[in-house]
Parts: sequence; C-alpha cells; structure tokens
Amino acid sequence: MVLVNTQLYFKHIASSPTLQKISKLLESDEEVDELLKMSNVMAVTRLRYNDHGVVHAKIVAGTSIELLELLLRRDVEPTALRDGIARNLEEVKAIIFLSSYLHDIGNAVHRNNHEYLGVLIAKDIVDRVLKKSLEVQDKRIFSIRQEVLHSIYASGYDSECLTIECSISKLADGLDMSEGRARIPYKLGKIDMHAVSALSIKKVDIDVGEKPIKVSVYMDDLAGLFQLESVLLPKISGSLIRELVEVYIITQNKTLKFFPK
Repeated sequence: MVLVNTQLYFKHIASSPTLQKISKLLESDEEVDELLKMSNVMAVTRLRYNDHGVVHAKIVAGTSIELLELLLRRDVEPTALRDGIARNLEEVKAIIFLSSYLHDIGNAVHRNNHEYLGVLIAKDIVDRVLKKSLEVQDKRIFSIRQEVLHSIYASGYDSECLTIECSISKLADGLDMSEGRARIPYKLGKIDMHAVSALSIKKVDIDVGEKPIKVSVYMDDLAGLFQLESVLLPKISGSLIRELVEVYIITQNKTLKFFPK
C-alpha cells in the first residue's frame, strides 16, 4: 500500500526524466507560483475553505502518476496512446502530471467555474512547459496540450471524463482528503457536517486489489462517509475508470467495502 501524500510527487519525479523537467519548469515559473498562491488567497483567506494551493497540486500530481502505474500493471491502455496523441508513456505522464498540478489554478480568479477559468489561464503555461520538456518539434504538441486542458476542464463533478488520463487526475484530486484535507471546501473553524466528516479521515492508501485500484480510507468514525459520498464517489462515477476502482472504509472496529455497489 502507498500513502497518499506529497512523497509520491518526489518519488515519481525522481524516476522520470520528463517529469523532472516539468516539475522544475512549474516550480520555477513565476506565473504558476502566483496562481497557486492566489488560489489559496481566494479559497483559504477569503472563503475560509481548505487548501487548494501548491501542496494540493503536488499531492494530486504525485498520486496521479501512482494511479497510472497501478492501471498499467493490469494492462489498462491510456487513451492518448490508443488514439495516437501520445507516442510513449513519458508523454502520457506529462499529460497527467501537468493537468493534475494545474487543475485548481482557476480558483485564482474565483471558486465558481474554476475549472473553466483554469483552462483559459493554463493554455499558455502548458504550451511553454511542453515545448521545453518534450521532444516534440511539430504541431502534435498542440494535441497533447488539448489533452491537458481536457483533464483540467473535466476535473469538476459535473463534467464527464473522456480519457483515462483525465479520469486518473480526477480520482487523484478526490483522494487528497486525509487530516482535514477533504475536497469538499468546508469553512475553516466552523463545526458542521463538512468539517466533522473531513476531520474524521486520517489517511488514504492506494494499492492493487481485486480491481486495478484499491483505495483504503482510514477513519476515526463513520462521519467520514459524508466526504466519500459527496466527493469521492462522484469523482469516480464521472470517470472512465469507475469499474476499475474499489474503496474500503477502515475504522477501529470494522472494514467495509464502499464502492462499487
């Protein structure tokens, strides 16, 4: 089992030359840095919501590549490879990593419609990062860019993923929910069902199981079910990997299989 946290980010950039280049470009990009900071100004400082900044970006990016590797073990073919957009797994990783890292930057403008806003903001960023990190010298770079933008746009609850890559980053977003990091934005300092449920989740592990992806959610009590029903299940249901994921709830007293039904 692998714990969902920032260590996955460093694990995967260390093992991929392409992701090393992309991570350096993103971390040194002044615009990306300020967009992530402003995402938290909007979300945390002004709305009093939970983290939507650089820590969340790194957790989602690292978790996404871990999920990709779990699917590859069971011979699940990435859509970009199937459709000829990507020519190798490094390009697939670039699509997933970039969209995962940038999926929340639209919050720098407003929480409402932030996925749509994120696509508009991300276009030029994705262009310059791809041109510097991939060995692609022709117009195919723009098709790869569109795959990234699709994943950013469809990261919301109401948008259907049309690719495995998008489905991966969407699931990874929902898995960042341990120790109060749940993806339903809840008001910091306010005691309500959102906050109680979020704080009930202590850690999230991912591994292979009967299905390609096994998610284990460790809770203090079953109040954490609210987060799973409101966040994780919609993320899974709106993806192309809904039949490839199983979710287990683990408390001190019992283990429950939560999904699929």
